[in-house]
Amino acid sequence: MHKYLRAIGFSKIKDRKELQKILTDIVVNGTDRAYTSNGEKTLLAVFGMDFAERMGIAVCGEFDEDDRFTFDYYFPYFKGNMISSEEDVTVERHAAQESYAGVCDDVKIGVSLIFYLQNMVTYIKVQNAGMLPVQGTTLTLSALSTHGVIMMPLMKTEKDLIKNRNTSINRSQLINAARKGDEEAIESLTLEDMDTYTTISRRIQQEDVFSLVDTYFMPYGVECDQYSILAEIVDCNLVKNKLTGEEIYQMTLNCNDLIFEMCINQEDLYGEPAVGRRFKGMIWMQGYINFPNENV
Repeated sequence: MHKYLRAIGFSKIKDRKELQKILTDIVVNGTDRAYTSNGEKTLLAVFGMDFAERMGIAVCGEFDEDDRFTFDYYFPYFKGNMISSEEDVTVERHAAQESYAGVCDDVKIGVSLIFYLQNMVTYIKVQNAGMLPVQGTTLTLSALSTHGVIMMPLMKTEKDLIKNRNTSINRSQLINAARKGDEEAIESLTLEDMDTYTTISRRIQQEDVFSLVDTYFMPYGVECDQYSILAEIVDCNLVKNKLTGEEIYQMTLNCNDLIFEMCINQEDLYGEPAVGRRFKGMIWMQGYINFPNENV
């Protein structure tokens, strides 16, 4: 069974028979349905059902020429409702199945962000129509987590906030310039990283690392779309899975100025989340590409 099912409130599923019953109900009564051609005689289909606000399970498979549906795979999802990035996105198909990964080079986090693509049917339609690459797309990110800890915020004055904002803007401008081959920008970034390393190395001997690092975003494990994060909580609310009754925290997080939403089972979260506090944990990143013309 999928590791992240518990993140959307299915932590008590005992066996595959119980899961199969839920998946069958989604195929028969799914509220979200998407289809596209997957060859001359097959039709790719994705059925989705929400079990709380914007949170549910998607079942993917194919219809053959005799209109018989063959189950391929499923995945839990949480759909974000805000724009996380306006950078260009590259999409690649997974080798094992008809699913896709997206790659976004956003300067705010400093690494290539890889995510699991939620709206693959829309992407395949655009691809089949020969409309790639599409200009003007935006990206809505979301995440699922199976383990997290709430940490207290750092004390910051209004002066500190203004300084951090200006530093972030300047760094983004330097990274953009460095991408274009500006040698001075590359040298400035190198010197800045060396200064940061020296400062942290000196202070870490007497201070806790989480009093020095406000947020971070790092790849985690061997799967490319999983990350270890420390992020500030911008918004938080508690919802209930209407089938199982389990309670789920849905949070809006700010990590290195990257804004996205995340959900986690209340049982898997240590501490009480609140606006201004920080979330530390491992996440599975998902994304939804917003095409300028969704009616493809």
